[in-house]
Amino acid sequence: MKNEQDIISFAGNKKWLSIPVETRKKLERNVWCGSCRDTVQIEKYTVVESNGGIVLKGSCKKCGNKVARVID
Repeated sequence: MKNEQDIISFAGNKKWLSIPVETRKKLERNVWCGSCRDTVQIEKYTVVESNGGIVLKGSCKKCGNKVARVID
C-alpha cells in the first residue's frame, strides 16, 4: 500500500512542478489557516494528487497548525 501512495505523490509532484515557479510561490502564500483565521504561507508540505488536481498538505508558517491547499 505504501508503494501506491508513493506513486500518487509522484504524480501529484509532477503536476505541481509543471506549474510555473512564480505561480507556485503565490499558491504557497495563499493558504487559509483556520487557527489564524487568515491567509498564510504553507511550509513543510507534501503534494498529493486528488480528483484530477493536487493538494498541498503542510503547516501554517505563523502558528504551525495543519493546513491544506487544493489546486485544480
